[in-house]
Amino acid sequence: MLSDERVRAVMDTGLDAAGEPVFDRIAGLVRNLLGVPVALVSLLDDQRQFFPGAAGLSEPWATIRQTPLTHAICQHVTMAQGPLVITDARADHRCSGNPAIDELDIAGYAGMPLTDAEGTVLGALCAIDHEPRSWTDAELSLLADMALACSDSLRLRIATRHAEAGRAVAAAASHQAQRASQRSELLLKASELLAKTRTIEQIVTVLARLTSPAFAPAHVGMVLLDAEQRLQVYGTEPLPADVAERWPSFPASAPLPAAEVFRTGQLLALPDPAAIGESYPQLADEMAALNWQAIAAAPVPGVRGPLGALTFSWNHPHELDADQRSVMVTIAGYVGQALQRVAHLQEQNTAARTLQQALLTRLPVMATARLAARYLPAHHGDLVGGDWYDAVPLPDGRLALVIGDVSGHNLTAAAAMSELRSMLRGMLIDRAETPAAVLQRLDHANHALGAHTIATVLLAYLDHETDGSHTVTWSNAGHPPPSVVTADGHVRALPGTDPLLGARHRRSRTTHQHRLPPGASLILHTDGLIETRDATIDDGFDGLHRLLADSPQTDPDTLADLLVVHADARPREDDVALIIATTAPADVAEGSRTRTDRNISA
Repeated sequence: MLSDERVRAVMDTGLDAAGEPVFDRIAGLVRNLLGVPVALVSLLDDQRQFFPGAAGLSEPWATIRQTPLTHAICQHVTMAQGPLVITDARADHRCSGNPAIDELDIAGYAGMPLTDAEGTVLGALCAIDHEPRSWTDAELSLLADMALACSDSLRLRIATRHAEAGRAVAAAASHQAQRASQRSELLLKASELLAKTRTIEQIVTVLARLTSPAFAPAHVGMVLLDAEQRLQVYGTEPLPADVAERWPSFPASAPLPAAEVFRTGQLLALPDPAAIGESYPQLADEMAALNWQAIAAAPVPGVRGPLGALTFSWNHPHELDADQRSVMVTIAGYVGQALQRVAHLQEQNTAARTLQQALLTRLPVMATARLAARYLPAHHGDLVGGDWYDAVPLPDGRLALVIGDVSGHNLTAAAAMSELRSMLRGMLIDRAETPAAVLQRLDHANHALGAHTIATVLLAYLDHETDGSHTVTWSNAGHPPPSVVTADGHVRALPGTDPLLGARHRRSRTTHQHRLPPGASLILHTDGLIETRDATIDDGFDGLHRLLADSPQTDPDTLADLLVVHADARPREDDVALIIATTAPADVAEGSRTRTDRNISA
């Protein structure tokens, strides 16, 4: 049975079995950040549990927002006065016979206590999975942080209701409640913004924005340990140039506040110039020049010890209270998680770069045509994807050009692309067939080997003719049509498209031909070159063709660079791969033909 004090505290929140926006928002954040189907803000009185905050509940629970205490796994949190973590509720003795397991489809469960200002446990912030789940330390830490923010909001409500008893009490309680709300909002903002960061620079930018009336330092910086055991300084942009130049980095053993915090792993706060001068007399003049009259630093935690430290400064004497110290430590914890995620992304990106470089073909040198190619990753940060180009010399001077796109922008897409690319290369060398026949065999192999990869591919043969022109013979499996630009700036697309690979097995395919005059360029590219969110494909092709017509080039590398600038002029959500073949100009082609005729005569 719940104590009378606890029941009164729950009643004092003024909450009931109805949605409250702030708590629904917290439940939604937990659901999104932990990737669980259901998240609840659950409070318990003497007869029931009810949910002022909920995300992902099925009916009828989403409407009634309450259950009898017989269904309340959360009551174990109140009884234990601490977290409850369950891998599989169906097999856990503490949940034996609880009807909520079946009715709410509960398997994995993690609940963190929600408390009032006196520390009384009012309920739990819980994350629920429909499948058994082994909760990670990072997930539980994030859930605990969100529970602290939720508790702050509960305390705000309780304090506000109590404040109505009298004006004097109300004034003090309102200020305290406002500060609690500001801290809660600040920590929620920090959690949301830092969860989106992908680079150290983005983390520094977020730190500069983390201010509120409850916590408003004049400057926030960060130092991180580098490979040489020095603390690299970040966030110096707002500082005077001479200061930034003097402090790019310093030894981890230096007698400085940030270095001390890094070494000890303990928060440090110096509330006024006298305290700064007593602890670090060598910094007194520097602090005075910057008008920093109070400084503090918090260690940034990592898996194997501190990664560095956050530094805070104020332009007035400032004594940190317990709540502000908690804010600093919590933000430092969020930064530590963000830095570890950044490090993981950097490792992935390094692997991606290595893989992508391995998959990019070294272009062959041809006597009658020059080649250029480029690959650009999407702007959202992935450095490898399913786009590729290829150039394969074949017997009798024929050149096979390939452009393709496997859906996706990750290592999985790159692996599928590598498999298709390798199969296609083998088929090109294996026998002489039309492009349509080769793509038909590739589609059959894709199905027969169980890959079922969905991809667009364009395969073109380039054959030099005796009059100096070239014949392009191609087959297109769902890919954007290639473009041709002549030396005088005439542009046209080469139409004719069959279904993409993996869509319809054993569908007949078509081979097309076109004559390329001397000095013409054949441009094969993926859809990232012409596709944007705010324009149609037709608009993209029109823009590309205007660019080609206005800037005719006889050098494929110059043309490729021009297309890179064109692609980077707007945000891209897709990779770009392109390969260009420029045939020899008329004078060069004629010289080549004459030399060939002489060789034949000889």
